[in-house]
Amino acid sequence: MAKYLTLNTHSWLEVNALKKLFDLAEHIYSENYDLISLQEVNQSLEAPLIESAPGYRGLTGSPALRKDNFALQLVSYLRSQERHYYWSWDYNHIGYGKYQEGVAMLSKTPLKVQDLLISKTADETDYHTRRALIAQTQIDGQELTAVSLHMSWFGKGFAREWKKLETALLAHSSPLIVMGDFNNPTGTEGYQLVLDSPLQLQDSHVAAQHPAGTHTIAAAIDGWEGNRQALKVDHIFASRDIHFKTSQIVLDGGKSPIVSDHFGLAAESKN
Repeated sequence: MAKYLTLNTHSWLEVNALKKLFDLAEHIYSENYDLISLQEVNQSLEAPLIESAPGYRGLTGSPALRKDNFALQLVSYLRSQERHYYWSWDYNHIGYGKYQEGVAMLSKTPLKVQDLLISKTADETDYHTRRALIAQTQIDGQELTAVSLHMSWFGKGFAREWKKLETALLAHSSPLIVMGDFNNPTGTEGYQLVLDSPLQLQDSHVAAQHPAGTHTIAAAIDGWEGNRQALKVDHIFASRDIHFKTSQIVLDGGKSPIVSDHFGLAAESKN
């Protein structure tokens, strides 16, 4: 059995951001997730640098970690509660003119990480710059290739980005789990592009014996200005030999608090 979580954190852009970080940490501690994918993981351009970070697996080309790196603060708090994670952070672009923004992955088991530029541009000042964090690890004693990503909208780069990632992942023989903010709602053309891939992926929320919840954004948010629909743009896609018992929306104000402008998605697989 293994437990997974993906969340677009919105990190330091949230009102009462530090409290929400602690709320997220308490949720992670309570649920004891094995593998976690986070997006919009920010650090200030001017925050002090740190020399070392327990459990951190750095990537060539990513900036040095700064003291207010959201994932660093999250992992540090969890570590203070005796919940230890290996982790990595993959820098994508400058956000809101003041943050270095990226995606992160946390794992109970050691990670071997690499980053993949999936966007056409590599300019850090262009928000279209997107990188996927790809990690090799073991879950339940089984080799696994895990991906944390934050993709573009359909018609604005998504198809090209997915093709680049798909080509890279076809070279991996281990089962896949691809988690993150796809910016493509369930049932749309971009979503279907993932399901039609030769990677033969399944949507945890469709495959699970017990799915719960319908959406991860409720209305208009950053990137979805003018939206008036409840949409599920955050997904967990996995190889078909991973069998899901549950897939549920979390951090939505129900049994767990709201910590971001996105809700989280959690899934549990069974042997």
